[in-house]
Amino acid sequence: MATKPFDMPLPALQRGKACLRCRKRKMVRLFGSCCYGSAQMAMQRCDGVKPTCQQCVRAKKPDLCQYDDGKTKTKTQMLRENIERLEQRIKELEDPDYVPPVVSLQYPQFHRRSESDSSSSTDSPDSAVFSTPHSPFPPSVTGSPQEPWVQFHMSPSPTPSDACQVSQQPSAEFAQMLVDTFAPHRHQCLLGLHMGRLHDSFTKPPSEQHHPVLTNAIFLWACYLSRPAPLSEHEYHFLSRALEALSDALQRNQYLLDVIQASCLLSLYFLSNGRATEGSYHATTAASLAMQCGLHGVITGQTTFESSGAFSPYRLDPPKDAIEQGERILTFWQVFIIDRCWSAVLQKPAIIPDGPEGCLSVIMPWPQGMKEYELGQINGYQLFSTASSYLEDGVSRLGDSFSPVTLRIKASVLFQHAHHLTSRWEQRRRLNHTDYLSTTENYVGLTLPNTFSDEFHALEQAISRFLSSQIPILQLDSAMPEDRQACIVAYTLANVAMVNLNYSLGDADPAAYEKCLRAARCCVSLVEYIAETDYEFLDPILGPCWSFVVDALVRELYAIEASWPLVSSADVRHEIGTMLYAMNNLGKRFPSVAYSLSKVQKRLSGV
Repeated sequence: MATKPFDMPLPALQRGKACLRCRKRKMVRLFGSCCYGSAQMAMQRCDGVKPTCQQCVRAKKPDLCQYDDGKTKTKTQMLRENIERLEQRIKELEDPDYVPPVVSLQYPQFHRRSESDSSSSTDSPDSAVFSTPHSPFPPSVTGSPQEPWVQFHMSPSPTPSDACQVSQQPSAEFAQMLVDTFAPHRHQCLLGLHMGRLHDSFTKPPSEQHHPVLTNAIFLWACYLSRPAPLSEHEYHFLSRALEALSDALQRNQYLLDVIQASCLLSLYFLSNGRATEGSYHATTAASLAMQCGLHGVITGQTTFESSGAFSPYRLDPPKDAIEQGERILTFWQVFIIDRCWSAVLQKPAIIPDGPEGCLSVIMPWPQGMKEYELGQINGYQLFSTASSYLEDGVSRLGDSFSPVTLRIKASVLFQHAHHLTSRWEQRRRLNHTDYLSTTENYVGLTLPNTFSDEFHALEQAISRFLSSQIPILQLDSAMPEDRQACIVAYTLANVAMVNLNYSLGDADPAAYEKCLRAARCCVSLVEYIAETDYEFLDPILGPCWSFVVDALVRELYAIEASWPLVSSADVRHEIGTMLYAMNNLGKRFPSVAYSLSKVQKRLSGV
C-alpha cells in the first residue's frame, strides 16, 4: 500500500525554522525517557510551512502556529510585552517613586570595542539622559552615600510553562545539552567542576551521578542564561526542583560538596535577579557548610589534600584523584569569593573568618586551571593563612600564582577589607565617641586612632601593589576573552576598593579626593576594553561596583558645576555616560543591575 504523503517522514528543518508550538513539543519529548523512536519523531517533525504547518493542522490548532523569524514579533511576544507594560504602569501608580528599570543609552563614540561604525551625535554619552546645566542633586550628596551600593527589588519569578510540569529528570540528551549551554559561563559563576566528567555522568547509574540539587541548579543557570529563548521557559521548573532537592541532599553527607556548589549557584541566581534576601541566605549556607566540613584548610603534615573536618561529623570522604582534589580547592575559593564580595555589597559580616584563629584560619593552595589538575599538578600546601598573608605581605611569601581565579581572590580580599575599614570609620564618625579623639590625624573633625591609620595605609599600599603587579590595561586587547573578562572584574574590584577607602575622607582631604577620583577613572578606562560579546560573561558583582564608581564621578560633576570660575564638565559627563552605558548593557542580563541603573538615572535627572 502506498504511504500517504503526510505520513512520510519529514526531512529535518534548519535550526530555528520550526514553528514555536512544534519547538515546545520537541522540548517536552526530550524531558522524558527515550519513549519516542527515531521514525516516530521524524513523523512528528514540523514542516515549516507558513502560515500553518501540517502538525498544527492535524492537531486542529492553527491559531497556535507561530513563527519566530527574528524579523516580526509573534503573538506571544506582543502579549508578553503588553503584560510587562501593564505591570510597569501598575507599579508606577502604586509607588510614585518607582522608576522603570529599562533605560536606553547610546554607545559612546570613543568606545574601543564598538561593532558599529556609526559616529552620529546620538552615540555620545554626552547626549545621554543627563544634559541639564545644573547639579543633578543637592549639596548633601557630597558626603558618604546613605543607601546601600545597590538597591535590590523583588524580581518576579519566571512563569511555569506546560512543559515544566513533567516530573521526571530530563533525559541524558537534554541534560547534556543544558550542560553544554552552561559550560561557557561556568567561570562567570565561579563553578569549579570538571565539565567532561559532569557531561558523561548523565549516562551512568544514578548512584554515580551528582545529586539533583546541583544538576538542577546548573540547569537553572542554563535556562536563565538563555533568556529570552524558548529554553528559558523551563527556568521555573529547575528552580523549584533545585530548592526541593536541597533538603534531601542535606541529609546525605556524601553530597555535601554538591550542596555547597548548588548553594553558590542559587545565591548568584537570586542576587543577579535582585532577590537579595534569598541570595544572602544561600551564600550564608554555602559558607557555613564549607567551614563545618573543613573545606577551608588542610591538616598540617598531610601529604595529600584532606579536609580539617576529619574530626567533624561533616567529614568529607577522601578525594579519589587529583581532579577531585582540584574541584574541592576550586569550590572553597568559589565560596570565599562570593562571601567576601557580596557580604560587602549586602552590608553584612563575612561568614568565613580570615586570621590567626587556629583551625578557622584559611590554609589553602591557590587555585589552578582544571587542565593542571588533570595532569596531577597541584600546588604545595602552604602553612600560612593564604588570604590574610596576602593582605599583610603582598606576594612575597605566596609564590607566583596569577590564574584568573587567583586574581579574583586577591581583589575580593581588598574589596571586602576596604568596606570593613570604611564601615568602622563611618560608625566611629557617627558616634563621635571620646575614646577615638586621642591621637594624630584628623579627618572631618574626628581624629583617627593610630591602629586605624596603620590599617588604612597598609591596605592602600596592598591595593597599589596588586594593581602594579598586573598586566597593563593597554594589553587587555590582546588577551584571550576569558582572561580579559577575569582581569576586568579583578581590576574593577581593586579600584573600587580604593574608591571606597578614600570616598568619605575625600570630603576634607584633597589627596584622598584625588585618589578616589583617579581610581574611579581607571574603572572607566576598563569599560573601554569590554567587547559587546563580553557582557554576557561578566560577573554580576560589577553592577554594584559600577554604581559606586558613578557616585564618585557624580560628586566630581557637582564640584565642577559648583566651582567658580566656571569649568567645563564635558569630560566627566562623558565618563558618567560611559559607565551608564556599561550598566545598561549588564542590566540586560541581570535585573538587579538594571534597577541600580534606574536609581542612578533618577538622581541624574534631578527628579
